[in-house]
Amino acid sequence: MSKDLTYKSATQLLQDIQERRISCIDLLEAFVEKIEQKNPDINAVVATDFQTARKRARAADEALKKGDVWGPLHGLPMTIKDCFEVAGMPCTAGLPLLKDYVPEQNADAVQSLVDAGAVVMGKTNVPMGGMDFQSYNDVYGQTNNPWDLSRTPGGSSGGAAAALAAGMTSLELGSDLGGSIRLPAHFCGVFGHKSSFNIIPKQGHVPLSPGLFPPDYASGIDVAVAGPMARSAHDLDLAMDLLVRPDRAQQAAWQINLPLPIHKCLKDYRIGLWLDDPFCPVDAAVGSVIQNLADALARAGADVVESKPDIEFRHSHAVFVALFSAVGSAELPQKLYDRLKAEAGNTDDQGDDPRARYVRGVTQSHCDWLKMDLERQKLRQQWATYFDGVDALLCPSAPIAAFPHDHGKFYDRILAVNNVDRPFANTVYTWSGLAGVANLPSTAVPAGISQEGLPVGAQIVGPYLGDRSTIQMARFIEDEIGGFVAPPESA
Repeated sequence: MSKDLTYKSATQLLQDIQERRISCIDLLEAFVEKIEQKNPDINAVVATDFQTARKRARAADEALKKGDVWGPLHGLPMTIKDCFEVAGMPCTAGLPLLKDYVPEQNADAVQSLVDAGAVVMGKTNVPMGGMDFQSYNDVYGQTNNPWDLSRTPGGSSGGAAAALAAGMTSLELGSDLGGSIRLPAHFCGVFGHKSSFNIIPKQGHVPLSPGLFPPDYASGIDVAVAGPMARSAHDLDLAMDLLVRPDRAQQAAWQINLPLPIHKCLKDYRIGLWLDDPFCPVDAAVGSVIQNLADALARAGADVVESKPDIEFRHSHAVFVALFSAVGSAELPQKLYDRLKAEAGNTDDQGDDPRARYVRGVTQSHCDWLKMDLERQKLRQQWATYFDGVDALLCPSAPIAAFPHDHGKFYDRILAVNNVDRPFANTVYTWSGLAGVANLPSTAVPAGISQEGLPVGAQIVGPYLGDRSTIQMARFIEDEIGGFVAPPESA
């Protein structure tokens, strides 16, 4: 099959299906062929069920012949991040103890996509427990970046981003706690959307462990959200129409109607620009690409201003890490919790050491968590005040481009930023935490290619529930600079 077919946007492919330019089964076979060709080197798609997918694709073709359209995703082949349950397929979240776990029903967000007509053909790789910014585990091994196999595609939605970039899937469902949609999108040159907190159900997302909560009352998992990943901002819009809804137990009384985009054209947008900060310096190779993007937006008529919210970056990150770390405490074995609690007691409460921040966060008392939550609400208000003066903020997703694989201990890793070594944990997810801690929507958009030949992305942060506006900004950027670019030598 042609390169053009498997690298088309989901929106274009759906139009091809509806206009009978391609059948659902032929489109599925094109992606199967691409997976068989590319995946041995990339290892992004780690579980497949092509037999069931073929049955569904053929049924989709038969339905079309009868004039029956299942929904907006009718017949579209796609993959799902291996943290979401898909009926009849493994759901490991990269954990060896779950390698044989096969759920009987779909996660709520997956079911929304299936109800809209999607054909789920496979699962994509993640780090162990979804808790790293690379994607490797003892169940499925390491996923490589299609732009450079020696580098990571990011995490935790790294398999999703790599599969999209390599043309092995048309659309993906990811999740984001500390940047797990936006960082892989940035590293692989694709689009992704971190939704406003609590507007997409997370029932059926692992972790937390399957069966830990009754299905109608699953844990909200603080900070974490679900969201779509794609090769086009138009696809993000399409998927959000299907995914946004209250949690299952609230659907009898509540509905979510996101506000329409703030403006109808790029020239009406006032865009804040925050490209660097002493607390977390941005590598010049990344910053220059985003600056070029900002310049292009200004030339296109947008009002681009050097402006950032009135928050102290160091404090925001400390609050983020405290809340982020607490998410994983519920399932810690008691012996490990006791050991971390003892370690936390020997740390400097005011220090920036990332390991110390983690152990304090994961073992904090409920009283301390409430204090951090109060600090979060103050940050949210500061962001809301900022958005009284600008419509969106353009800033880095991460201060570096995709880096070489590093399986060393998380808190021992080092990243070079402008030729200066910095702690991995105080670098890689610091910029993504700005939106995460404040519950804000953030759309990751390809910004260009660095001098090293690696993709660089930016994130567009907007006010709470302003998801439509940040995605629309991504659409304007896609129209202005061209959007997704396939990796070299792709076929």
